[in-house]
This record gives sequence, C-alpha cells and structure tokens, in this order.
Amino acid sequence: MDKLSKEQRHKNMAAIHSKDTKPEMIVRRGLWKRGLRYRLNHKRLPGHPDLVLKKYRTCIFVNGCFWHGHLMDMEVLGNSECCKIPKTNRDFWVAKIRRNKERDKEEQRKLAEMGWHCITVWECELKPSKREETLESIAFTLNHIWLQDHQPRITAYPQLNEEDQQMPMAAEGDVV
Repeated sequence: MDKLSKEQRHKNMAAIHSKDTKPEMIVRRGLWKRGLRYRLNHKRLPGHPDLVLKKYRTCIFVNGCFWHGHLMDMEVLGNSECCKIPKTNRDFWVAKIRRNKERDKEEQRKLAEMGWHCITVWECELKPSKREETLESIAFTLNHIWLQDHQPRITAYPQLNEEDQQMPMAAEGDVV
C-alpha cells in the first residue's frame, strides 16, 4: 500500500519535470567543462533531444531509469536493479513505460535516418561513483565520431599502362 495519500502522490508526480532535471544538469556541466558546446531541446528534431551537438551531428538523451524503463524486459516489464514499477495501478505504469520505450526507439530511428548519432545517458550512470567515467565516455565517443566524420578522403592514383611508364620524365635527360 502507498504510504502517501492520493493527493500527496499526485502532487509529487506533478512536480517532476522533463527539462533541467538533475541528471541533465550533471551532463550539461560535465560537457561544458570539457569544452563541448551544445543546444538544448532542439524543437525541429524528432523527440526534442535534451542536448544537440551540431558539430558532431549527435543528439544526447538523458533518461530517467523509471520513466524510460532502463534494464526492463520489454515482454514482462518487471522490476530491474535501478527502478521498480509501483504496485498500485500497475497496468497503467507498465503500459506507460512500454509506450515510452517504443517512442524512444522510433525517435532514435528517425534521427539515424536523418544522419544523426544518438547517445542515451541513463540516470543510474550518473551516480557519484560512476559519474566521471560516464562523462569521459561521452567525450571519448564524441571525439571518435568527429574523427570518423573528418577523416581525409584517400583516393587511389590511376594505374599507368606500360607504355606510359616508359615515357621520359621532364627531369631526365642528358645532364653533363
């Protein structure tokens, strides 16, 4: 049974916002400190990603483990190690989390079709013990993406026929 009254639970759940959350602020500060610049909640991209790094053609989604069903089996949607489904009104929560997971997957597919890379950062990866490792991993991934996108294009030289190889060079000649 829920320890809070229905009104108290409603007030708590209504206070949860989708922008400027604590996990999102941790990622934003960590990226800014590493010299990575971004835009917030780009309206023209599917899913309105939390952070958009145009230079890297990358979108970062900072997801809460509960709301997006982290480590939950899609078929069963049971409790996982980082989030638990409420016992009251369980069918509602299972359906809601399933819809969120499906919507997230569809939005990331659309972004990939548009040529964007997607990174998902989970709330549990930003706990103090894992935070620096996660932020370094994001920075490493972004640098890897940039290097892949900006490799020099190597073009093969055309093959010369035997006749072309025997022609005298401009520097050759009878030099005395």
